[in-house]
Amino acid sequence: MRLQEQVFEAYQSHINAHPEENRRGAMAMKDAMEHSPLFWNNMLDKTVYIPKVFDEETIHQFEKIVETGCGIFEKVIKAYRTDEDYRKLFPFSKKLEELILLPTPYKGSLPIARLDIFYHEDTGDFKFCEINTDGTAAMLRDLEIRKALICNPAHQAVIRDFDLQPFELFDSWVQTFNALYQTYEKKKDKPNIAIVDFLENATLRDFEEFARRFQAAGFNCEICDIRRLKYENHVLLSEAGYPIDAIYRRAVTADIVDHYDEVSDFLNAVRDDAVFLAGAFETQLIHTKWLFYVLHHAKTKAILTEDEWSFVEAHVPLTVEFSEDYIRLEEVLEKKDDYMLKPMDAYASKGVYAAGRECTAEEWESTARALYGKGYICQEYCAQYMTENIDFAWGDGEWSPFINMPGLYAYNGKFAGILMRMACQERIIVAHENERTAAVFVVKGKK
Repeated sequence: MRLQEQVFEAYQSHINAHPEENRRGAMAMKDAMEHSPLFWNNMLDKTVYIPKVFDEETIHQFEKIVETGCGIFEKVIKAYRTDEDYRKLFPFSKKLEELILLPTPYKGSLPIARLDIFYHEDTGDFKFCEINTDGTAAMLRDLEIRKALICNPAHQAVIRDFDLQPFELFDSWVQTFNALYQTYEKKKDKPNIAIVDFLENATLRDFEEFARRFQAAGFNCEICDIRRLKYENHVLLSEAGYPIDAIYRRAVTADIVDHYDEVSDFLNAVRDDAVFLAGAFETQLIHTKWLFYVLHHAKTKAILTEDEWSFVEAHVPLTVEFSEDYIRLEEVLEKKDDYMLKPMDAYASKGVYAAGRECTAEEWESTARALYGKGYICQEYCAQYMTENIDFAWGDGEWSPFINMPGLYAYNGKFAGILMRMACQERIIVAHENERTAAVFVVKGKK
């Protein structure tokens, strides 16, 4: 039996032997989370009772997935920059293309990303769900849920017998950001850093924790609404009037394009190379869900090695625009269990529709007809992997199968940690609805 399976059995045995003690522990965890930064805007990120534990063999595979995936993504970015015909594969406006082609101020192509995958622990097989780049979030969930585990009797029992180690996602990003900044030709000894977004969309508690970590590392750091920045005399200024030397961009590119005229000062500073920007707009090539279509294209095959192409064929779900130029509506209606529909460019589960197998034939036909030709993608359905867990605090307190979706954080192309999301029963995970986040540990061995 693998070590991660032994750890799960230890959790399960303790819970089954002490159900009421663990039920009380779950309610204490919920109370702790309600009094933590996870409670925000009258919403609370929820968790399952048993954290997710992976062994080092699995983590090594995750490292290889990130390394291979990011290597392919860098080739896509390079091809887009250098090959005008390759650019035509992406459905971007001239306005967005101009931003993507701006020079990159650092050595590297993908400062931060999260690769969400459908991973099957029994076989090691997986399929990509989607890739998030600059807006990559939720690092705080793992940290705060992990703190609440002090209230979990089963967890306290397990860590007496097993060496469980967490990931660290904040200081490691500060170090990565600084390493990228050190490759910037105009670098300063102590840059003033701004974390920027449209703050009504921001995961603000994440930002506050990152700001504390930047400050602890000796940097001045502000959280700024991207629309409030001012560009004067070749200096980008925060709303408070402080000069900004370096930006950690959390504003996703789609939001910037949607508010293009409102962020002209920010964009002009970037165009003039008056501020360091991580990440550059070329990251949109990887963020867009259209990437999966491009990855399967013959022009992408031509720039990849045989091993990289095999990786794409095995792990990237087939994806096309949901329109008559790419797929017949009748095919999607007739084979509803094989497909799902998503918006071309969105985040935080915005606009994601249920897979065909989650709908009746009538529901699916109504949805598909309404969205056909409206800027959505049609993607092959990927089988979910499910594991047992229990939810005392928000669920029924019974053992149930939960789908698993590990999100692999990548900092400058290297594996950095995991966001582990789950949902009870075989349904699409939707933020703040059926979603549960589990703290993640690596088991190093028995004590």
